[in-house]
Amino acid sequence: MSLRIYGNRPLKTLPGLATRPTPSRVRQALFNIWQGNIEGCRWLDLCAGTGAMAAEALCRGAIDVVGIEESGRACDIIQQNWQQVAGSGQKFQVIRGNVTAKLPSLAQRSQKFDRIYFDPPYAGNLYLPVLEAIDHHSLLAESGELAAEHSPDRALPERIGHLAIVRQKVYGSTALTFYSLQNLDSSPP
Repeated sequence: MSLRIYGNRPLKTLPGLATRPTPSRVRQALFNIWQGNIEGCRWLDLCAGTGAMAAEALCRGAIDVVGIEESGRACDIIQQNWQQVAGSGQKFQVIRGNVTAKLPSLAQRSQKFDRIYFDPPYAGNLYLPVLEAIDHHSLLAESGELAAEHSPDRALPERIGHLAIVRQKVYGSTALTFYSLQNLDSSPP
């Protein structure tokens, strides 16, 4: 499969259906929504697949990118893709393993992220445990935002701890639900 990102840069992908890259229309929409918030940000890519979302973030000036992906073959591809697009002064790390098992290690390093992109298998049961872990381990920066990609047929919880939905968008067969940190005593906007 051919995949191109910001600046018409080609990325490698795994053959077959082992990963499901985010459609280019959805990538473009996300970066339009987060426009002005990528340069200099710390980006976390969960269930990274090909690493295309974080590669876009690197191309747009993210300073520190971390990706978690379970597939070893996909991790190799992600590493190659990110090396290809990263500039001087940009850091990136690919972590292989189960996303829910690896999130506590980020908290142990006191890492907080300005932007988190979460794109698990749509039919999987990762949404709630991963969102709960992000909240529990305080991985989202105070002014940060998280986007969860999912099927439009799947409703995600309005609130999980301090995370509350701030907007939802649907692009054909792909939906994005955005969360930010909210005070427990206040209602989401």
